[in-house]
Amino acid sequence: MRKMKSAQCRLFVLLLATMFVLSSCAVLDTQQKKGTAVGAGVGAGLGAVLGQVIGHNSTSTLVGAGIGAALGGLAGNQIGAYMDRQEQALQQVAMQSDQLSIRRSEDVLQATFRGQMMFATNSAVLMPGALAEVHRVAQVLVRYPETMIEVAGHTDASGDEFYNRRLSEERANAVANVLIQSGVNPARIRTVGYGESMPISSNYDMNRRVEVTIAPIAQ
Repeated sequence: MRKMKSAQCRLFVLLLATMFVLSSCAVLDTQQKKGTAVGAGVGAGLGAVLGQVIGHNSTSTLVGAGIGAALGGLAGNQIGAYMDRQEQALQQVAMQSDQLSIRRSEDVLQATFRGQMMFATNSAVLMPGALAEVHRVAQVLVRYPETMIEVAGHTDASGDEFYNRRLSEERANAVANVLIQSGVNPARIRTVGYGESMPISSNYDMNRRVEVTIAPIAQ
């Protein structure tokens, strides 16, 4: 019974992955013209699949021939080493930055930009120094194309909840735009704003952040 449920889960993720590819093909041209990674189809498909990965899925990969056919993909025995190299490259970038930290959970990487050093209060415009930081991360992502990316904005709990969610979305979009302008394929990117709903600390400054989650694509 447990094996059957596991197989059903993998099939469900595969179907979502395929839906993501079909949706991303439809919105890709619009995304490139607008310079943004936002798209309802991309958001629903990639969000669900990334949820499987970030939620401690045993394989820690984006699985499915649908994504692999569109964007390539890694054989299972290549994933660990591939993510090792990408992590090392990102850690080298983080060593030169006061705004960026890198952590890893199995084969999923997360680059966190501290929001208070990226944006002015109530602004979604990246500060000049922050632009350079995001560009350096983008250069690594361009070198490792066999991954999908979620850019998530987070705020503290001060102010109106609806306003915070909108501000977090705009900040996520601002970071995603720089990634795209720096050469990252927009079909790899999904943006989302979580507002104040996912605090990580009682310190408001720590909660203001943009997180870039990077998950490998498996063949």
